[in-house]
Amino acid sequence: MGRVIIVDHPLAQDILTTLRDKRTGQIEFRKGLVRLGRLVGYEIIKSFETYNVEVETPLGVKARGIRIKDVDKVIIVQVLRAAMPMVEGLLKAFPAARIGVVSARRVENTHVPGSMEFQIDVGYYRIPEIHGDDTLIVVDPMLATGSTILSTLNIVYRHGKPKRTITVHVIGTRYAIDRVLAKYPDIDVYLVAVDPELNERGFIVPGLGDAGDRAYGEA
Repeated sequence: MGRVIIVDHPLAQDILTTLRDKRTGQIEFRKGLVRLGRLVGYEIIKSFETYNVEVETPLGVKARGIRIKDVDKVIIVQVLRAAMPMVEGLLKAFPAARIGVVSARRVENTHVPGSMEFQIDVGYYRIPEIHGDDTLIVVDPMLATGSTILSTLNIVYRHGKPKRTITVHVIGTRYAIDRVLAKYPDIDVYLVAVDPELNERGFIVPGLGDAGDRAYGEA
């Protein structure tokens, strides 16, 4: 079964507070996403298996240590463009990861009244071939209604089924998490926070605004 993991490290929560603040400018906002990507990456690493090794130090002495298993078998798929800074941070934890991209955007005002299921416009995607021993990490900072991440997963899985799938977000809602896990119950969802509600337009409240616009100077 999948898990919901809240990255509640004090540094992650401090960065999140900066991202929520409407006074935070473009450069600091983007830097914050990079830093959160790195922190979440380190949290994900904790769930990987390790194995024991022995190395020789420059003093000619044997020392016991560990290696992380399959850390070189990771595919990171970013939902353009908001995910780009987070992926930059994730690559600090997974420098050998292969990278895929999906250009996906919600089509506003396409949900049925009483529902938060939006149509998603996918303009472009490029996904590496996925193997059965890969770990797939799909990154989208805002998990609001779940429509974008579900559309992205539908596309990604055409390229193969990984050993494990992880989604990474800054903020999500219980509504979206439940939608994702209802369709893909084995996925692990990593977030920095779960916010209490969606407004009538399907935006997370209190949220942090439009992550892509704020990161790239259009807010």
